[in-house]
Amino acid sequence: MTIRVLVVDDSVVIRRLVVLALQSDPEVEVVGTAANGRLALAKVEQLAPDAVTMDIEMPELNGVEAVRELRRRGHRMPIIMFSTLTERGATATLDALSAGASDYVAKPSNVGSISESLAAVADQLIPKIRALVPAARRAPGTAGRAAALAGVAAPRSAAPRQVATARLGARRHPMRAVVLGCSTGGPEALSRVVERLTVPLAVPMLVVQHMPAVFTRQLANRLDRLGPSQVYEAEDGQALVPGGIYIAPGDTHLEVEGKPGRLRARITRTPPVNFCRPSVDVLFRSALDVIGPDLLAVVLTGMGADGKAGAGAIAEAGGTVVVQDEQTSVVWGMPGATATAGYAHRILPILEIGQTISGLVQAGSGIKEVSQ
Repeated sequence: MTIRVLVVDDSVVIRRLVVLALQSDPEVEVVGTAANGRLALAKVEQLAPDAVTMDIEMPELNGVEAVRELRRRGHRMPIIMFSTLTERGATATLDALSAGASDYVAKPSNVGSISESLAAVADQLIPKIRALVPAARRAPGTAGRAAALAGVAAPRSAAPRQVATARLGARRHPMRAVVLGCSTGGPEALSRVVERLTVPLAVPMLVVQHMPAVFTRQLANRLDRLGPSQVYEAEDGQALVPGGIYIAPGDTHLEVEGKPGRLRARITRTPPVNFCRPSVDVLFRSALDVIGPDLLAVVLTGMGADGKAGAGAIAEAGGTVVVQDEQTSVVWGMPGATATAGYAHRILPILEIGQTISGLVQAGSGIKEVSQ
């Protein structure tokens, strides 16, 4: 089935670049373009696209305002923002994600030729469109997920897939750390988790969110204003203390070193794993190597399968694994891969995960069996 896309950007050059990049995929059709957010609103009503690419800084109505208005009107199609890799661009992109945008890609910079720019845009944009549009057609879409995040039931076009949960044996020791991974849709999912932690955790939490470096710093600053915990962009050698939440800096791996009770962050630039740096699997495996099975691993919304192998290793060693459910995930790739492999002990809507983390850490001894 052809995916119909509307391209929104005030730059003629960028509009043309995006159109050409999308036309490189025979299953993607560009049905229209718009030069600002106000024109985009009219084009969406007229063309009913399956997806929208949206610039952020535009005259008359900027990208963030356009996203907010589209969601207010009930439009559910995925919206992918085009962002610059700057602090201002990161701030605006996170604003757009909070307003209901589905994901973002970086505008090409310092690219030597038109062909290289086209390849860079296509490599980022087409996989996201291919992942987001089928998810939106299968599930209630962004508006439905927004309703779910607000705690309101949303209709679905199909019943959620039934996935068996793993059995969790009785624990002998308290949990010593929480490790969490996410990607597409992760910033807003993380916000829902952090704001619902009932008290600062008695253990450190380490987080991998697939994002560029400037973005992870801005994300940590935003999350720090939510809930009771202090949130940091992790630094090499930083002590990992109870109650702290540590975000992997973009384009680096976050690992754990030291020993239980004296844990430290290790930041490395070793090769990507699962095409990702930072990688969830790198974090999960390093935590298991240093801490052992006294871990709670959490996998939230995201494309791909990063985290599945690490979560499996933690589960098989005797740790606990919680994943986000399909209905509230922007893309049920990462949590779905972990769940369908049989590694998840709980599959939960996003609004229940923060309190579940608090409860499992506080309980320490865990429970004998859990179910969806």
